[in-house]
Amino acid sequence: MLQISKLHKSYPIGDSSLHVLKGIDLSVEEGEMVAIMGSSGSGKSTLLNIIGMLDEADEGEYVLDGVPIKNLTEKKAAIYRNKFLGFIFQSFNLINYKNALENVALPLYYQGMNRKERSEKALFHLGKVGLKDWAHHLPNELSGGQKQRVAIARALAANPKLLLADEPTGALDTKTSYEIMAFLQQLNDEGKTLLIVTHEEDIAAMCKRVVKLRDGVIMEDTRVEQVRAAAHV
Repeated sequence: MLQISKLHKSYPIGDSSLHVLKGIDLSVEEGEMVAIMGSSGSGKSTLLNIIGMLDEADEGEYVLDGVPIKNLTEKKAAIYRNKFLGFIFQSFNLINYKNALENVALPLYYQGMNRKERSEKALFHLGKVGLKDWAHHLPNELSGGQKQRVAIARALAANPKLLLADEPTGALDTKTSYEIMAFLQQLNDEGKTLLIVTHEEDIAAMCKRVVKLRDGVIMEDTRVEQVRAAAHV
């Protein structure tokens, strides 16, 4: 599903440069649920941005679902992102003046789907996250947990191959965090592949594999006995 080899990334800083990723090798199979951990500056956000085609590596190979991801124009990157990836962010990234249904339907608009079909599909995915009755509410009328559920529904709407979650529980209290993780585990049980960036050990333990980064290299890559979130909700 995802193969990365010898990935390097540097950023210019004044006259010098900061070497952020130093030869990352990582492969993720379909149906895995992987936590990526590391302290601030370890390179985990840079790695996620490259996987998410929001940034490009300086060296190395990145292949997603058999497609080499290299030298993409912004237009091509946008097409691939929409085809392959669903994004879930710590800050939800909902559009404040659009209701829950419209937010979820947005990726489908970019896929060229007609309005009626978009609405039906968006409503189906809101139902999947338990928010069908909140379809016409604006983000400021929703709790943090509800906003994240809308964001998950939006990520799922285009039926992505891979879900990328960047600190998905970072803005939530513990109970709500575990509810969200229970839902992400359920998606994984149904076959979705998930990559979750987190700095919280308890959230990482709810995945099936933990990859730890330090100073731009992978220090540890272990399969773990998954803790079920629902037991703690």
